[in-house]
Amino acid sequence: MKETGKINYVEMPAINLETTKTFFGDAFGWTFVDYGPDYIAIEGAGLDGGFYKSEKIATTENGSVLVVLYSAELDATLDKVKQSGGKIVKDIFSFPGGRRFHFSDPNGNEYAVWSEI
Repeated sequence: MKETGKINYVEMPAINLETTKTFFGDAFGWTFVDYGPDYIAIEGAGLDGGFYKSEKIATTENGSVLVVLYSAELDATLDKVKQSGGKIVKDIFSFPGGRRFHFSDPNGNEYAVWSEI
């Protein structure tokens, strides 16, 4: 249900939309809806969103918001990210509440994945 003032949609840059679809489809099972040559919407990601064509990249180093995904099997997800073409930016580390790792997609955008265990 949509509620006033709640986060509803997230848009991220992507240099190559086809590469983005392949990577996130393989690594996380996401599907996409194409809206012209410069935009794809995400389906099956837990939150509505999309990717817009851009030569810029989003990383925490340059001040970007960090999109954090969840996994019940963190080690297996790390392996799947690598197999799908992602690069591990920060290997699995502990933090209060669980463990996580950071990765970049083939476009160079940074994301994280966390788990309670």
